[in-house]
This record gives sequence, structure tokens and C-alpha cells, in this order.
Amino acid sequence: MKILLSNDDGYQAPGIVALYDAIKDLGEVEVVAPEHNNSAKSNALTLHSPLYVHLAGNGFRYVNGTPADCVHVALTGLLGYRPDLVVSGINNGANMGDDTIYSGTVGAAMEGYLFGIPAIAFSQTQKGWSHIDAAARKARELVQQVIAQRDEGAAPWLLNVNIPNVPFEELKPFKVCRLGRRHAAEKVISQPSPHGDMMYWIGGAGPAKDDAEGTDFHATAQGHVSVTPLKVDLTDHQGLQQWSLRFANRAGN
Repeated sequence: MKILLSNDDGYQAPGIVALYDAIKDLGEVEVVAPEHNNSAKSNALTLHSPLYVHLAGNGFRYVNGTPADCVHVALTGLLGYRPDLVVSGINNGANMGDDTIYSGTVGAAMEGYLFGIPAIAFSQTQKGWSHIDAAARKARELVQQVIAQRDEGAAPWLLNVNIPNVPFEELKPFKVCRLGRRHAAEKVISQPSPHGDMMYWIGGAGPAKDDAEGTDFHATAQGHVSVTPLKVDLTDHQGLQQWSLRFANRAGN
């Protein structure tokens, strides 16, 4: 089993180190991760400047680019082979609801999925890395499960997994659920720079708007590890006919 491991917090982050230690005996695990923190970079690729790959003392390779850059470079030439699974994380904080649109953790996993490789994005629900070893043990369980159930002829899939920051014994079973929704982000933070220019910092994520039963927010609040299958098709399929009629009526006028 060949596994590509990446993240968005950087190759030295406790989350990726713990996850590597937890799954390194499940197959041939290669780490290709960003040099620095690249949170909220989504699926961004670096197209107008060169990317460099360096080898760290622990055997991890790191790239001066985004999470998607790391997976893209790995899959299109760096590794020289096609991995069986792409794993991203463990992220320092939740990637639930609308977070998945912005998430670099999900972006790295999604890049593997776009190449036709099954992929999993792992995150902890709270920042700070508390109980990261417990989260890594739970992540290992899921990786073991997908390896055991592997079907080489099946279509690729993409899972988004969020793990509560609690001791391993307190983690409840995996629960498959849909994405919830958040309120709009907090107000932008502004302050003058030392040179007199106004600086703006993006505000924090808003609270949960849709955290009903069946959502990832509800599952993790109850102590479960949420597992959400994702897809990339953003088409509003239900709205296709309505928009076709609108443009047809306009053309008739």
C-alpha cells in the first residue's frame, strides 16, 4: 500500500508528525507537505513562480507552495509512481460546514481525488493540538478500514473527517453525516501599520448556523468522529431547468 501524506499547517506541524507515526507501518508512506503554514489556501496552485522541493532531516519532503501544489507535484513527477491513497492532516482546527471550501487540508486531499485517487482529510475540531495522539489513533483506524475494504475497480472517493479533541477512550464511533453551515465570518480587524497604512486581517469563522442532527457540527458536538463524503461538482442541478427557462424566455423577447 502506497500512501501520500500532506497537510496545510506545514511539514513540522504536530498533526502531520503524529499522523505519520500512526500510519507509517500500514504501507509505504511518503510525506510531501508545505514548508510553511498554508491554512485557507483551498485548491490554489502556484503558476507564476517556481516550486522547490527540499528533504528534511526526518525524511519528510517540503515544498515552498500550497497544499495542492505539494500533492500535484508529487503526483505528476516527484514520486515516480501512483499512490493508492492520499491522506491530509491532521489539521489544527475544524474543517466543517463551509470551512471545506476554504480549507487547505481538504484542498490537498481533493487534489489527489481529482487525479482519481481515494483521499481523506483529517482535522481536529479545536485548535491547540490537545489529544493529538488520540486523534492520530482514530485516523489510523479509518485508514486501516479503507485499506481492508479497498476495491481497486471502484471510483475514487473523498472523505472529510473531523475528530473531537478528547482522550481516545472518550471518542465515540465514526458517524457519516452531511456538512452543516456557518454564519458569516466575524468582522474584519483593522489597524494602522508602522508606516501609516491601514492593515486588514480576516476575521474568525462565524458560529454554526446549521448544526442540526445529521450534520458534522452535531456529530462532533456529541463526541463522534464525523465522516462526510465530498464531491467536487458545484453544479446547481436542481436549478438547471429554471435557468434554462429564464434564458429561453429572454431569447424569445
